Amino acid sequence: MNKKVAVILSGCGVYDGSEIHESVITLLRLDQRGAEVQCFAPNVNQLHVVDHYSGDEADETRNVLVESARIARGKIKDVRELHVADFDALIMPGGFGVAKNLSDFALSGATCTVQPDVLNAAQGFVKAEKPVGLICIAPALAAKIFGAGIVCTVGNDHDTVATLEQMGAVHKECEVTEIIEDPLHKLVTTPAYMLAQSISQAAAGINKLVDRVLELTHAD
Repeated sequence: MNKKVAVILSGCGVYDGSEIHESVITLLRLDQRGAEVQCFAPNVNQLHVVDHYSGDEADETRNVLVESARIARGKIKDVRELHVADFDALIMPGGFGVAKNLSDFALSGATCTVQPDVLNAAQGFVKAEKPVGLICIAPALAAKIFGAGIVCTVGNDHDTVATLEQMGAVHKECEVTEIIEDPLHKLVTTPAYMLAQSISQAAAGINKLVDRVLELTHAD
């Protein structure tokens, strides 16, 4: 039987939503491995909108679910509809949307909170002891989802690492092409564009993460 994987997106575009390369690589690898995928996103407004050409903030409002639908080709649901019993694993790509829309990490750092619907969904996988994959900056939410002592990586960015450790996470440095696993909690993380200098570098680690998350769905 094909494994069913939920993917939570945070918009569309690295500076104010999901990192598109990371999201597409994740979806591609899941498809290559025969997994059934359903994308989700919170039905909330983005923190702000960034013009990805100029880098400037734009004077407009966009919805995280609507923007995430661009990546999912319209096949997406409100994260409130995510029922853990229907899935074997959860994966969350990175992008600043994780820190701006799925949480307020970009503004509040170690005192951040996770968007309630996203937190409820993610913690459902933890309670059910189902594997979770967090990519790029998404491990910034690990301590909020799993609690203190969770082992994860964002690569080697010292400021971000210090913040994660302040939140109670145990950080392990990691090469862009590798993954870090917390076997006790079935969490797999990889740095992706926290370190990647090319799409192929990002893909190397993400592919390993997807493969390992799927392997963990077979674990007792």
